[in-house]
Amino acid sequence: MEVDGILLTLLGTAAGVLILTGWVEQIYKGYKTKSLKDVSKFLMIFISAGAILWLIYGIIVSDVYIIGTNIAAIILMMIVLTMKKRYDKLSKINQS
Repeated sequence: MEVDGILLTLLGTAAGVLILTGWVEQIYKGYKTKSLKDVSKFLMIFISAGAILWLIYGIIVSDVYIIGTNIAAIILMMIVLTMKKRYDKLSKINQS
């Protein structure tokens, strides 16, 4: 089955937007509540590893949509991880 280039562009863009929107929402919610205690460290590790592997794959096949989406995902995950560490630390200080 042959797929039109425009359809592939739309598909890749839609996939990237959907995946990244979840991270943006998590960052927004965490910023508002100042808590990311419910975000699993294992979730972050596995998704980060997957994003890195997808990035490598995207570079190998020269797919700009896979590369761009996974670079953005890695950046957003780093933001979530930084916020999680900071808010967990503040939570421990406030409990003392």
